Amino acid sequence: MLVILLPHGLCLLVRFQLLIPLVLLWLMLVPAVTAAPASETVSLAPGYGKLGYEAPEAGSYRLPPLQNAADGEVVKASGETARLHDLYGDKLVLLSFIYSTCNDVNGCPLATAVLARIKSRLDKQPEVAAQLRLISLSFDPEHDTPEVMRLYGNNFARGALEWTFLTTDSEQTLAPVLEAYGQSVMPEYDEQGEITGGLSHILRVVLIDRDKRIRNIYSVSFLHPDLLINDVKTLLLEEQGVAVAAGDNGPDTKDDGITPTRAGDFKAGYETGDYRTRSVSVVNRRGKRADLMQVLKAPPLGLPPVPVSADNPVTGEKVELGRKLFFDRRLSLNNTISCAICHIPEQGFTSNEMALAVGIEGRTVRRNAPTVYNSAYMKRLFHDGREYRLEHQVWAPLLAKNEMGNPSIAAVINKIRGIAEYDGLFEAAFDGKGPGMETIGQALASYERTLVSANSPFDRWHFGGQEDAIGESAKRGFALFTGKAGCVACHQIGESHALFTDHDLHNTGLGWYRTMGPPERPEKVLIAPGIYLEVDQELVESVGDGQLSDIGLYEVTQNPADRWRYRTPGLRNIALTAPYMHDGSMESLTEVVEFYNGGGFANEGLDPRIRPLGLSPGEIQDLVDFMATLTGDNVGTLVADAFAAPVGDLRKQDPDWTHDNKGNF
Repeated sequence: MLVILLPHGLCLLVRFQLLIPLVLLWLMLVPAVTAAPASETVSLAPGYGKLGYEAPEAGSYRLPPLQNAADGEVVKASGETARLHDLYGDKLVLLSFIYSTCNDVNGCPLATAVLARIKSRLDKQPEVAAQLRLISLSFDPEHDTPEVMRLYGNNFARGALEWTFLTTDSEQTLAPVLEAYGQSVMPEYDEQGEITGGLSHILRVVLIDRDKRIRNIYSVSFLHPDLLINDVKTLLLEEQGVAVAAGDNGPDTKDDGITPTRAGDFKAGYETGDYRTRSVSVVNRRGKRADLMQVLKAPPLGLPPVPVSADNPVTGEKVELGRKLFFDRRLSLNNTISCAICHIPEQGFTSNEMALAVGIEGRTVRRNAPTVYNSAYMKRLFHDGREYRLEHQVWAPLLAKNEMGNPSIAAVINKIRGIAEYDGLFEAAFDGKGPGMETIGQALASYERTLVSANSPFDRWHFGGQEDAIGESAKRGFALFTGKAGCVACHQIGESHALFTDHDLHNTGLGWYRTMGPPERPEKVLIAPGIYLEVDQELVESVGDGQLSDIGLYEVTQNPADRWRYRTPGLRNIALTAPYMHDGSMESLTEVVEFYNGGGFANEGLDPRIRPLGLSPGEIQDLVDFMATLTGDNVGTLVADAFAAPVGDLRKQDPDWTHDNKGNF
């Protein structure tokens, strides 16, 4: 037991294990700590007071990945065993190492005090608090039992921001974790060389992103709520695809000013460090369910009400069922391809790494996979505009031999009826109706209608009147978009909302050139992520299908005037949905703008709006910066929700399927 004298004569008798929370209270009431001898005063670390200077604004700088955050076995305050990586991925994490009997005010009490101040502030900002988890891990497992950590954590249990307190079952279990995080700890000795029970350590708090990468490490001098909160907000802006490092000329536009949504640029396992990917392996995904129905009640700023078919009102049960179907690989002929294989959530619900979609057994699809974001608003579907309703569109990839490969509608229906996981789900969603052509299409369409994304920086500036929501370069880009460049002629903007499409189809010359222009000799062939070889086209065609003809809308109407006409895509979240054009032939927004600046490719049916624009390199960059502001603020939420969806357990259908210890089939 310990007697603590507080200001104003208050005396408390407490358990020693609860010392740190009381020290925090003490530090809020007195400006300095007196230690033995009484004449010496301990200077408090900056984290206890005001920062002393203005913290850099969130998003005005970058936090490059430092290293992968290590895993390890831990014990929760409940006594349940877990892995550190189980607590990463669905949220950003601030990880601190503490022990409950630490009496160095600039050690563990400082870490806890700073996190407590962060919690107090972010409890009033629930939209940020929901994206962050605080974790305090003890490096004294002998004394900091789960019960001690539970009592310790009870002091901080209230509020919106989650704070998890952990220990380990032994020093042997803890040692590799401390080593991996560079957290050195050693016993303290008195003058006689006897162990005092205290631990000497260097204070470290670690910021970890959703890809389980360390993005910053804070020492005593830099551990301050203002800095940590702005770092957290900077990573959240990065996740949303908002270009960071804004200066006088707007966003830093290196690599087109596009900051990937998570998974970010995680290069582990790739052949070259130059390759960039947003993909996350299934085993590493950590999801969080979202209320997808909210967008139907109140669409985000910049979008009109979501259109809903009269014969298919959207319900929570339909959305849940459609979401399950969308991610289920068993809906393909050989149980390998789901809708999400081509429409990858973390890659903008398209496929950043493939110019052309690929179906079962590696069969080539002629066109790039379009994004599913805001597809609820599209009046024409597919690049050639051949479908008009999501309920009908879903059946084309299910039955195409080079996509999901099912031989018939009945084959799909019977397969779903044979999967026990779907028992009763269709009946509950459709008033007793089971799986059928109509209900399968309606369920998938219901989920797709909730993938609505807006309230982008552009929306907050243009429709919301927030002048500082975008940079000056992006504002100049918008003036070009609606003026000199004439982009708005097809990518239309209304008075109260913007879909950035005219729902029409146009001949830009690209389709004509790919069909009628000179063949590429040699042809670039992707052989590994980021690795291309130039291969003679005759050799490519000898082992593949050769160049597949694509004449656009003409294939639907058989009207010669419709040759090489393709649908105008919406531009929302465009920074996340590379590569571009119907054939995925352009890898960057800069390349797209340069194509239009050159007037496309002249041909008999070229749309009269396609003309040389006379844009300077600076103006091209301004347009790219503008398009980088069109990323909705709920991208992270929709991706996390997608990560929470099951992908189809093949073992439940075929007991002969096996998987390795990493969860890969």
